[in-house]
Amino acid sequence: MRILVTNDDGIHAEGLAVLEAIAAQLSDDVWVVAPETDQSGVAHSLSLSNPLRLRQIDKRRYAVAGTPTDCVIMAARSIMIDQRPDLVLSGVNRGQNVAEDVTYSGTIAAAMEGTLLGIPSIAVSQAYGPAGRDQIHWDCAKHHAPGIIRRLLDEGIPRDVLFNLNFPNVPPSEVAGVAVTVQGRRDQELMKLEPRQDGRGNPYFWIAFQRSKSEPANGTDLRALFEKKISVTPLELDLTHEPTLTRFAQVFA
Repeated sequence: MRILVTNDDGIHAEGLAVLEAIAAQLSDDVWVVAPETDQSGVAHSLSLSNPLRLRQIDKRRYAVAGTPTDCVIMAARSIMIDQRPDLVLSGVNRGQNVAEDVTYSGTIAAAMEGTLLGIPSIAVSQAYGPAGRDQIHWDCAKHHAPGIIRRLLDEGIPRDVLFNLNFPNVPPSEVAGVAVTVQGRRDQELMKLEPRQDGRGNPYFWIAFQRSKSEPANGTDLRALFEKKISVTPLELDLTHEPTLTRFAQVFA
């Protein structure tokens, strides 16, 4: 099995090395094509106004001056064109990608692009808590991800569906199980704009989130992480809302 590993945190990200180790447990034919710099939050964007500059770092290891989507396209349509990957793994993202993160995440977007190209694709993210980014339980994803990915592949990933895996903020031994979940929804009142001033007194803003105790809905990705479970969420490329489609087809008939 030929595996493409990519991410949105960049070629030097610690999570990318973790995902390489995960992929190495599944195959000895692992290729890395990742962004040159951090591309968090770029979603499914393409570089249409700038050239894609490619830098080979080592054998089967490349950096692209572009987005995660660019990286998957570059891999499938150029670097690995002689034999396209059989699996795309994206991550391990530094922080969870759940609820509305799905629409913003470059990690998930890379898996979406792989799915669009007809390649089974899985996004992998590791949650962290109030202790911050310097105390992430990378060993949680590293320990549990290979087995889950094998089970998904053995069962078969449907065409036009990708899987979003999120690992809870606990050591591997404290994981409470695996939950197959739906995409959750956060309270949007938790998002805020934080006004600041630069050294010359000019205003600028940071998008930030307020911390708040919440009770995530049962069956959601948020709830799974809250309960220290691994969240496995199947995501579909087709965003059409069928009930509304049917209703408005009658309106305009």
